[in-house]
Amino acid sequence: MAERQVALYLLALLGGAVIGSADPLVAGPTEALITPVLGLLLYATFLAVPFGRIGRALRDRRFLLTVFALNFIVVPVVVWLLTRGIASDDALYVGVLFVLLAPCVDYVIVFTGMAGGAADRLLGATPLLMLAQLVLLPMWLQLFAGPEVVASVDVLPFFSAFLWLIVVPLIAAAVTQRVGRTGTAVMRGMDGLMVPLMMVTLFVVVASQITRVSGRWSDLLAVVPVFLGFALVMALLAELAGSRAQLDIPGQRAVVFTAVTRNSLVVLPLVLALPVAYELSALVVVTQTLVELVVMVVMVRVVPRWVR
Repeated sequence: MAERQVALYLLALLGGAVIGSADPLVAGPTEALITPVLGLLLYATFLAVPFGRIGRALRDRRFLLTVFALNFIVVPVVVWLLTRGIASDDALYVGVLFVLLAPCVDYVIVFTGMAGGAADRLLGATPLLMLAQLVLLPMWLQLFAGPEVVASVDVLPFFSAFLWLIVVPLIAAAVTQRVGRTGTAVMRGMDGLMVPLMMVTLFVVVASQITRVSGRWSDLLAVVPVFLGFALVMALLAELAGSRAQLDIPGQRAVVFTAVTRNSLVVLPLVLALPVAYELSALVVVTQTLVELVVMVVMVRVVPRWVR
């Protein structure tokens, strides 16, 4: 399965799209499964990371500076340039701003590890990335979209996601690593389940969201080139930044993934809480999720051959 993981992931994406489109009633149950399935996937990922390396990751200043410079200095500039064509449509514009200005803190770690990147260093940077976007996202939104959008933001989903997708799986993984033979058996079992868990995650995300966007494709097509352009531009800039910072190859791969992957599953509840005038903004975030999942599957195969 590991040798055929890209084909299997594409199959899971396609299966989620077909089943979610065929029966809209699937959306509710599969959406409820996203957090537990993603939490289990991250637990399996954290089991493979020796916890001593996480502490060392926090002392890698060159890596952290590169990650922060890309996500909080370069990304806002790129987003502003890419959104000039849709800035006149408030709902599209606000949705794109929300999702592209927030770096991912969950499944990016999984994809990074699958591509041979420094998942441990990215995991160590996760709390800092979460705190930084909590502070900086409102600032960028106010600058780009105005204070009325910022006033509507509820930050509680950030804390909830951090608790259930980072803290709980991390503690569970730490306990598992310390319980002797039983923990070793669990670690081996979960390692063998990585590909099926990722397939289930991709399936439930797509199946739960596809019906939201299928009826509004004509309105949402304008943002697809923005999302694809963002992924391409940030991948190129991140590879350049990682090599200029003289990071090792795993570090460079991790930098590419964190620059491209966005925090769509966390910001979606924030956007859903916006006034009714921004109803389309939530569908913009969902569209980015669907586009990004395809991009991530491709990157798992491409990045190890490109950054080597």
